Amino acid sequence: VTLGTPGDAQELADDLHPQDEKRYLHHYNFPPFSVGETKPLRSPGRREIGHGALAERALNPVIPTAEIFPYVIRVVSEVLSSNGSTSMGSVCASTLGLMDAGVPITKPVSGAAMGLIKEDDEVRILTDIQGIEDFLGDMDFKVAGTDSGITALQMDMKITGLPLTVISDAIHQAKPARLHILEKMLGTIDQARPDMSPFAPRLLTFKISPDMIGLVIGPGGKTIKGITEETGVKIDIDDDGTVTIAATDGEKAKQACNIIQGMTKKLNAGDVYVGRVTRIIPIGAFVEVFPGKEGMVHISQIADYRVGKVEDELAVGDEVIVKVREIDAKGRVNLTRLNIHPDEAAAARANAMQ
Repeated sequence: VTLGTPGDAQELADDLHPQDEKRYLHHYNFPPFSVGETKPLRSPGRREIGHGALAERALNPVIPTAEIFPYVIRVVSEVLSSNGSTSMGSVCASTLGLMDAGVPITKPVSGAAMGLIKEDDEVRILTDIQGIEDFLGDMDFKVAGTDSGITALQMDMKITGLPLTVISDAIHQAKPARLHILEKMLGTIDQARPDMSPFAPRLLTFKISPDMIGLVIGPGGKTIKGITEETGVKIDIDDDGTVTIAATDGEKAKQACNIIQGMTKKLNAGDVYVGRVTRIIPIGAFVEVFPGKEGMVHISQIADYRVGKVEDELAVGDEVIVKVREIDAKGRVNLTRLNIHPDEAAAARANAMQ
């Protein structure tokens, strides 16, 4: 089981469904040695594609929604030996793997393969068929589901047709087999683990104004690339302003979150903040009030007396209390150190400590 970020989803977009994408991907590998054969390992064949699609269909109804579990999930079923229904085996094993990985599936899924032998008018339904029964029989009927319903069906037939009563009997006969297998599965692990692997990415999700997406991305992606290089996280931004940050280090994710929230936070005249001096020029000093958001304190706004040189009062790295004096037509933030009430300064320091 591999957990990825929303950007790892497989896009299925076309002209009719431009937003379609797949959050759960199931890959099924059936190497020749699993049935005692010697063949080159090439691209997936009909069996791999079909069985992978069946297992994916069986598990998709129990995969949690993106709101509950925002990860993209990839499961790979590796068949090591085959003498029966490996597709149903992959459904059961994948259920155990998902729960072991901490994926909160709504219900565990198990599956059983049903067979059939027909001689003239006599019909016998077989439960949990082996390879030889599959090869010599007249039907291969896969039934997968939870304890309360069926999530996937697949049937291969070698005869011209069957009455619906036989199909109904096969479905009902499969239920006790499925529940028996499910009981054995739940004896190993009965629910999703509360904690995920320490190697799984930690996702931090929040929203920004869609108008600010361009600001965060920057020209040619320069800004967002700078954030990812500085923090080592992966950032995905949806069109509605949903930002998802993925990192194995929670502190790095929080750092990236603070940078983006600082860039997109709207400052208002009169707001008081604790800032840090980032650079000094002859006419004033630049102060960062949020990560990625800074303004300038003009030399005349540094103190209530004449200041000859900015360096006489401030140095790079100094922590200062500043008030937003104005935001000009070009969006530049002008700050001041004057006319700040002690209560405002105390509140700003308290907010900075949070």
